[in-house]
Amino acid sequence: MTSWLKHALVTLSLAVALPAAAANYTIGTGSQSGTYYPLGGMLAQTWSQNIDDFNMRAEVTAASVENIIKVASGQQLVGMAMGDSVLAAVNGEAPFKRPMDVAVLFALYPNVVQFVVPANSDIQSVSDLKGKKVSLGAPGSGTRVGATNILKALGVNDDDFKAQSLNFTATTEALANGQIDAGVLIGSAGIGAITELALTRDIRILSFSQEELDKVHAALPAYAGMEIPADTYNKVPAFNAPVVWNVLVVKKDLDPALATQMIETAYGDMGKIQKVISDAKNTTLENMDRLQGAPLHESSQAFLNEKKAD
Repeated sequence: MTSWLKHALVTLSLAVALPAAAANYTIGTGSQSGTYYPLGGMLAQTWSQNIDDFNMRAEVTAASVENIIKVASGQQLVGMAMGDSVLAAVNGEAPFKRPMDVAVLFALYPNVVQFVVPANSDIQSVSDLKGKKVSLGAPGSGTRVGATNILKALGVNDDDFKAQSLNFTATTEALANGQIDAGVLIGSAGIGAITELALTRDIRILSFSQEELDKVHAALPAYAGMEIPADTYNKVPAFNAPVVWNVLVVKKDLDPALATQMIETAYGDMGKIQKVISDAKNTTLENMDRLQGAPLHESSQAFLNEKKAD
């Protein structure tokens, strides 16, 4: 037997004997001061521990828009995104240049639109933002998309105020230092960035009138009004605000077997996740398809149909 053939056979035997390396994936989240990152980390841990040959890590991103694009292009297996951004992606509407080939794995929890101002500010409503310095969120974020669309729905256009493009952490720092007049944070009620700010500064969150909520819903069907109770944040009164559901997006053609494993594992471990992430209390089978207008992945629909039939 020639030496090269011996070498080839040894190499082949080693290749057969060694176990296949686990596949490495990422889940797109958001900034570290929001809810996406810790929740994404918990989901990544759950999947990595319970699915064979599967390793996943949470990736810090600019959130919704970036995550959707990365999922559609195969750079992320799964991404977290706000419902209005997902609907825009599916329909190929701005800021997306064409329809994105994504589907919803399952809904997560509702995001609250929170316009934060100093407690002594003369800004009492969205219309008062005209002429002010306002942070609308980081470029490529769902907050940026949602804030811009909500303002337009209420007759406030880009040239009516001085827009700033800051992420959650930079927004709250700028508010604390008096560098901006208002900041928009779209996230869970009790989000960490606002919680921390309220402990060191006196703040308010703008309360939307029923007329404003109706206008927002008419223009943006993904949004509905919700009352957020007093003291959700330190010394902040109750307020009414639009809310929109967050979801997990995957490629439409994600392997159905893997998708089913991810769904079953996530819901099977949701009790543990809920003990760490309070917003996960909304991640239930009943809320799985809360985002109307965006398709569920075929495995998600099959799972939901099966559970409803039980």
